[in-house]
Amino acid sequence: MLIVRLSPTARAVADALGVVRSFSDGSELPPTAAERLAVVVEEWVANVVEHGDAHPDSRIVLRIGHREDHLRLTVSDAGRPFDPREAVFAGPNLERGGGAGLEIIRAWSRIVDYRRRAGRNRLVLIIPLD
Repeated sequence: MLIVRLSPTARAVADALGVVRSFSDGSELPPTAAERLAVVVEEWVANVVEHGDAHPDSRIVLRIGHREDHLRLTVSDAGRPFDPREAVFAGPNLERGGGAGLEIIRAWSRIVDYRRRAGRNRLVLIIPLD
């Protein structure tokens, strides 16, 4: 299991990607699963940084477990409450780009659980290895 703690700053996305790519290489993940993991982590961490309004002293915590047929990704953060199961996709934002990240996350992973506890969001995703 990999556990990473990141500051909720613009640097968090690059740091998360570096750690995830290293984890994928070390775990010898299939290329498609490794890329999907990287994109899912990138999109979620970017959303926390951009929209979560987390205190700079707080941490985004990533936990990645490798099972026989899937990855289990748990992300927690101290940003605003956000349950991705309830978010409505209004289409991409053509003016600034982006806006489709949550739909990519939903397409490439299964949301197992979301909870808000003690001022933190906790999201659990399963990413298939096929």
